[in-house]
Amino acid sequence: MQYALIIREAAEDFASRSDPAYRDGWVAYSKALAQAGIMTGGAGLTAPETGTVVRRKGDDHDVQDGPYPEGKEQLGGFYLIDVPDMDTALEWATRVPISDKGSVEVRPRLQM
Repeated sequence: MQYALIIREAAEDFASRSDPAYRDGWVAYSKALAQAGIMTGGAGLTAPETGTVVRRKGDDHDVQDGPYPEGKEQLGGFYLIDVPDMDTALEWATRVPISDKGSVEVRPRLQM
């Protein structure tokens, strides 16, 4: 079954992406997923201020460019992994190299 590991990072984490100590942890984690043969997709995302939000307003749409009000955590990226069960997905989630200010949400992929 496929699971999404949804990564949320603090503003300090986004600022640390050019730090080799922080970046190398992510590279090593991505390689571990690939070597295990369970990574089916994923991507890191640029900082939240580079995004644009589209909201439906009745029959119209409202488009808002970043930056957005600062939150504790922002969407930093995601991995799609194919593992037998939620327990295995949670084991991989505990290995994600987030800081103590970030989080990982594990969510089963909707079967279509």
